[in-house]
Amino acid sequence: MKNETRSILDQNAFDFDRAGSDGPMSSLIRQRRDLVGPTSMLFYDEPIQMVEGKGVWLFDAGGRRYLDAYNNVPVLGHCHPRVIDAVARQISRLNVHTRYLDEALHRYAEQLLATLPLENGRLVMTCTGSEANDLALRLARLHTGHQGIIVSAAAYHGNTAAVTEVSPSSLKQGGVPDYVACIDLEPLNVEAVDAAAFLDQQVEAALEKLESRGFGCAALLIDSIFSSDGVYADPAGALAPAVARVKHAGGLLIADEVQPGFGRTGSELWGFARHGLIPDIVTFGKPMGNGYPVAGLAAPDALLAELSAQTGYFNTFGGSSVAVAAAQAVLDTLAEEQLQANALSTGNELLAGLRSLCDEFPQLARVRGAGLFIGVDIVAPEGQPDPLTCSRIINALRHRGVLIGAAGLYGNVLKIRPPLCFKPEHLDLLLEQLRQVLVNDLTGDKA
Repeated sequence: MKNETRSILDQNAFDFDRAGSDGPMSSLIRQRRDLVGPTSMLFYDEPIQMVEGKGVWLFDAGGRRYLDAYNNVPVLGHCHPRVIDAVARQISRLNVHTRYLDEALHRYAEQLLATLPLENGRLVMTCTGSEANDLALRLARLHTGHQGIIVSAAAYHGNTAAVTEVSPSSLKQGGVPDYVACIDLEPLNVEAVDAAAFLDQQVEAALEKLESRGFGCAALLIDSIFSSDGVYADPAGALAPAVARVKHAGGLLIADEVQPGFGRTGSELWGFARHGLIPDIVTFGKPMGNGYPVAGLAAPDALLAELSAQTGYFNTFGGSSVAVAAAQAVLDTLAEEQLQANALSTGNELLAGLRSLCDEFPQLARVRGAGLFIGVDIVAPEGQPDPLTCSRIINALRHRGVLIGAAGLYGNVLKIRPPLCFKPEHLDLLLEQLRQVLVNDLTGDKA
């Protein structure tokens, strides 16, 4: 059986072509299709109408409660009162752009930059991680004079035109442009592989490919936990030789912290720090405002000065008064509620529990992750990736009141990525419901 790659937007997505005319959701589904159109996406074989969220819980229109073990955007938990209060207070007083002096922006920038190993670092606020990564590409290409970008084979870095082209997992047809070279992570599933040496070899081949095509290398753009590739967190430090090779070739390291950042990996505040890396550019997104649209980019003053001399940069809503209030509330709450430490301890318990299930159920082949970001490979009896069973598990969990997602080059990896307020009692519920799915819900034909 040939393994086929799958778009992350397709795996676990509701199929509008199969929508029936019956059922309580049918009217809403038709409205979604007819009003939002073909770019719309819904989760699960049976979509859910969510109406409320609190902490690790989401509630649907019928009052049913779901354990959210998927959404990394509300990093503190859904509707955290600290963020609600900060946003409400600020929007009732003032909400303007960054062309006026704002002590709150300066205070936040100083606090965030102090956590990063950048020399003369500066913070540029945006609204989305896509905008931040788009700007990062511009900085890298302007500074190096090269166009080539190295990414992982199933990477996702956003949805602007420029960033989509360096997001292989978004492309449903065709491949990445010639100025993009991909590194394959699948062989890292073999325990005997020297991860550091393998990644170094992959990057060396990518550099040679870009050079032979006349593009050179502007940057290695990585999400250091490789979320969309299926969660490759270990061994810590494995990326260091590959990054050194890129820098020796004149390229920059862009650390996309939208997924692994803000304490999610447990041991460090930032994903790149687990590998001992010093990035040239760091980008932030979704969790930065716990659901309020705020994102950003940190880079040395010299890089931003080059852009300013050529075109400048301004973002009307990036860094608005309310955005800064939300972001500050997140940073403060992460520290005050010790959520990074909780991600480490609870994540280690969850890893252990999932590995115990792997010993018991052959469909679960491998568990990888760090902190509260975990991937579980789902395989067929012959050992090949099994995206169909992966989807069946996810949908069965949904019906049991637990929400997770899918990832991986073949769409066969369970992606578990809850808010950082996830506690041992929550992981016990997740593990028990996963066990019930594996015992009771996967029988019968895989039609």
